[in-house]
Amino acid sequence: MQFVAIAVSLGVTALALVVLTDAVIRMFRVIRLGQPEPGRTNQPGRRIATVAKEYFGHTKMLKKPLVGVAHWGVALGFYLLVVTLVTAYGQLFDAEFALPLIGHWHPLEWLLEAFAWLTLLGILTLTVIRQVSHPRETGRRSRFFGSTFWQAYYAEITISAIAASILLLRGLEYRLMGDASHFPLTFFIGEAFSGVATTDVEMIVHVVAAIKITVSWLFFAVLSWHLTMGVAWHRFLAFFNIFFKRNADGAAALGAAKPLAVKGEPVDFENIDDLDEDAALGVGRVEDFSWKGLLDFTTCTECGRCQSQCPAWHTDKPLSPKLLIMQLRDHAYTKAPYLLAGGGKDMMGDERGTPEQLAEVPAEALAEAERPLVGPTEGDPSLPSGGAVIDPDVLWSCTTCGACVEQCPVDIEHVDHILDLRRYQALIETEFPSELNGLFKNLEKSGNPWGMNASKRMEWAAALPFEVKQVGVDVESLDEVEWLFWVGCAGAFEDRAKKTTQAVAELLHTAGVTFAVLGDGETCTGDPARRSGNEFLYQQLALQNVEVLRETKTVRVVSTCAHCFNTLKNEYQQLGLELEVVHHTQLLNRLVREGKLTPVAPPEGAVAGRSVTYHDPCYLGRHNKVYEPPRELVGALPGVEYREMPRSGSTSFCCGAGGARMWMEERIGKRINAERTEEALNTLAGPAAQNGEVSGSIAVGCPFCRVMLSDGLTEAQANGQGENVDVVDVAQLLLAGVRRGTQQTPSP
Repeated sequence: MQFVAIAVSLGVTALALVVLTDAVIRMFRVIRLGQPEPGRTNQPGRRIATVAKEYFGHTKMLKKPLVGVAHWGVALGFYLLVVTLVTAYGQLFDAEFALPLIGHWHPLEWLLEAFAWLTLLGILTLTVIRQVSHPRETGRRSRFFGSTFWQAYYAEITISAIAASILLLRGLEYRLMGDASHFPLTFFIGEAFSGVATTDVEMIVHVVAAIKITVSWLFFAVLSWHLTMGVAWHRFLAFFNIFFKRNADGAAALGAAKPLAVKGEPVDFENIDDLDEDAALGVGRVEDFSWKGLLDFTTCTECGRCQSQCPAWHTDKPLSPKLLIMQLRDHAYTKAPYLLAGGGKDMMGDERGTPEQLAEVPAEALAEAERPLVGPTEGDPSLPSGGAVIDPDVLWSCTTCGACVEQCPVDIEHVDHILDLRRYQALIETEFPSELNGLFKNLEKSGNPWGMNASKRMEWAAALPFEVKQVGVDVESLDEVEWLFWVGCAGAFEDRAKKTTQAVAELLHTAGVTFAVLGDGETCTGDPARRSGNEFLYQQLALQNVEVLRETKTVRVVSTCAHCFNTLKNEYQQLGLELEVVHHTQLLNRLVREGKLTPVAPPEGAVAGRSVTYHDPCYLGRHNKVYEPPRELVGALPGVEYREMPRSGSTSFCCGAGGARMWMEERIGKRINAERTEEALNTLAGPAAQNGEVSGSIAVGCPFCRVMLSDGLTEAQANGQGENVDVVDVAQLLLAGVRRGTQQTPSP
């Protein structure tokens, strides 16, 4: 029996090492098919620190505390317990084997026992969670909807078997040694073998050690035969994916959009003629993704955290960030043999590979190579597979809110990949939702999404009782004032947003803060063009603004629009312009703290003193981590009862306007703004609401959010809900309190 145990263990080990080596080489070759992406190895020290922080601290996993703690035990145990695998090889030959030099060192043995139990309890907990959240109970509401269950079950069974084998071996070692101080957590297992002969116990040790070795190496063999088995491969690839993430400091790949690049070099549309005629602007084929993109796809563990937070998926749209990544992964690995053999098509669709090169390519890979990346996903008889990889409705449902990126425990950069896919569709294929035609024309012709004449940009200031200074009219340059007030297109032209613009201007004037605006010298920052894939139009608008900002000596900017704030703060850096940019809630909060603005309580029973809930704009919160200033402002308003929505802060639910969705119709599923408005109304109602009556204010910090939630509220009110609710900017709430203070007569 001992001979059989040795033979099987060593045979499986040898087989697994061979196939694992081959698998690693094949995977490396597939990932290398991607385009270059410079900047992924800068600041290696910080990157290593980020990996250590995310692995040992489980900072991303702990967003779900129970899952995070359970996974921490499994993840650390997976590597720490390799020591027991080495010991198991010795136990094949000698049941009382101990590691040389280390021997039965108490601290190590206690640590191994503790993590064996943590691994077993952790994997059992994760198994139960998977079953409780199984799609058979909740359908697409389950974050595991669409995941490959047999792979997850196999991983769970394997880890459970390994952990159980370790604990059993520890108990058997106690039976042979008889010293409980070495086995404080497993000695009771050994007691169960107290009546078994020593020779029999030794044979059991040989067999259990062989089982442990065999199960461990079969796991590696199975995942080697399935390169798309992310639930297993992420245990190794996550370290690399985290190390190579966009930001060396560990920040999520949010804020600034990744620049459009060709062969790793950013595209400058002023020198577009310098590009090769075959250059792909964006991603039109899977090989157009960068190598980091292919690593992202390979690392996906199918946990569904991205899916559980996606506003499109939650409102029954076809987009699931998880399923999108899985589809791209499966397509890449199925097509890879064709690409590795030299296959590929030029921009005219002609095959580059020779018949000799493609002769050995599997038929499945050749068929996959014929599939377009984006297009109708079924019913095309001209395609061997019957359809494209990704349906356009999937691609254009994204609001770029960043919830998927924020939640992903292995730092997949979903939004960057969606944006690159959109760029190809917009710039090369000219295939995009029809509503965007009007947006693009208005931006090209008038410099704003509404198509309004630039001469009307100052009309919002006409009703103010003081003069708003304009650069080039009232001041020569911005070094004469403290701040440039970036009004934005919505703040200048959209009636509801104008009220926010006026409120901020009045508050700054009241606080004695000097500021000026650009007036008709301001144009759209380019955010909606960039998020809809039209990088050419974005650069055109952005470069125009950059030139104006340099000419006017702009240093400090305050913006009321979260999208303008993000673009000015993060994206104009890519064009060489460094600015200090703050959101208006940040500046106003600072002024309140400094005592330059003092809100007072409303009169008893006044409407202004009712409940308030705050909606986090995605491009202010998740993309730029500005969460507290708006809340502190609302909290500083006397007489206001603040109520937090269930989905808030980093888990906030999108209003539906981002990613240029503001200008697209929602034709599929429930409207995202309706979902968010319902949540806000339920929060304002609270547990004490009587007869369904709701009153209060939904506070916002972005004009896009205001438009979307106002429209959602109008729809709710048409159905008899939220009659006494309004949507207001935080600045308007503050202004009401400040006005009350200035109207009071000072005491003698």
